Amino acid sequence: MASATPPTAAEREEPARLDLLLESTGEGIYGIDTTGACTFINQAGARLIGWRPDEVLGRNMHEVTHHSHADGSAYPESDCPIFQAFRLGQPCRIDAEVFWRRDGSHFPVEYSSSPIIDQGQVRGAVITFVDITERRRVAQTLERTNAQLAHANELLELRVRERTAALSAALVQVRELAAHADSAREQERTRIAREVHDELGSLLVALKMDINWIDRRLGQQAGRAPADAEATRAQLRSKCHGMSRLIESAVDSVDRIITDLRPSLLDHQGLWAALDWHAHEFLASADMALDWHLDVPAALHLPDDQATAVFRIFQEMLSNVLRHAQARRVRVDVRTDQGTLHLRVADDGRGAPPTAFDARRAYGVMGMRERARHFGGDLGISSQIGVGTICHLRWPLSIQE
Repeated sequence: MASATPPTAAEREEPARLDLLLESTGEGIYGIDTTGACTFINQAGARLIGWRPDEVLGRNMHEVTHHSHADGSAYPESDCPIFQAFRLGQPCRIDAEVFWRRDGSHFPVEYSSSPIIDQGQVRGAVITFVDITERRRVAQTLERTNAQLAHANELLELRVRERTAALSAALVQVRELAAHADSAREQERTRIAREVHDELGSLLVALKMDINWIDRRLGQQAGRAPADAEATRAQLRSKCHGMSRLIESAVDSVDRIITDLRPSLLDHQGLWAALDWHAHEFLASADMALDWHLDVPAALHLPDDQATAVFRIFQEMLSNVLRHAQARRVRVDVRTDQGTLHLRVADDGRGAPPTAFDARRAYGVMGMRERARHFGGDLGISSQIGVGTICHLRWPLSIQE
């Protein structure tokens, strides 16, 4: 009987190389036969599931490490994709399951199972697996980050839409305010033109008629008796007195029109005198009582453009009281405090709801606020139905002022 051929050196070295290959990888690798029993496992695989290699050899690996789902429910061996590899001869790759450790804990795993085929027969399967806990944590962190970014983007888009809507509304208000300003300017021009025509025009026509009358009388004076001449002179003196009164009326009308356009006090005596004069004149003409309080340093003077803006805002405050408040008494306080000018107008009128001062057609309030904002100021309005309204202008003062 012929003796068996002894293995060659290469054949003797093959198992050693295979063991070295299995132990050099960080992935877990084990093999099973057609019954599911472990035929080999490397150190990395045994360490990942908490066993020593010799403790799992021959044991059913599904019962050792793949017996349950992540929620603890039973995982039937018939459903196990690993066993499908040798039952159907089809490889698989899974990353949505868990392997269980010896201590009863589990970890998310990615594994692949490939059939072992020898001479056309499936002899078992080789399973390669890796702990993907860190990968899953990174993925979850990335998912949370993406969700946060998506939420932040939604908030940003919402803010952009809100700001765009606010800007659009503000633009509409600015356009309406500009249109109202143009209309008010045109109405003021019409009023001034009517006053000039009706008052100054009629006065000048009367003066012209009187001058023509004097001219005719002077022409008729020649050749008359002294008695007639004396009577004519008396008529001329009377006519001259009437003309003098007409001229005084014309001067008063001119002064009034000029004052309406821009009070001369504002240029000659300053803002405080102009505010004092306007408050007393305006409220006296409206038959309202005035409590006037002025407490500003004597040396304080605002630049011309700021003084004009403050005066116009004050005019509009009193004009609103006259048009809407139905008040009997108005209190005006003008003072300075910590580098800020405070101008406060309070009335005891009927008051109004807050929405009245923010309405789109509250052009007077809108104009006052825009004037104040242009110079860094602020206009606050508070009102209570049946109690009255308070308008408070805060105006920043520079060092030069």
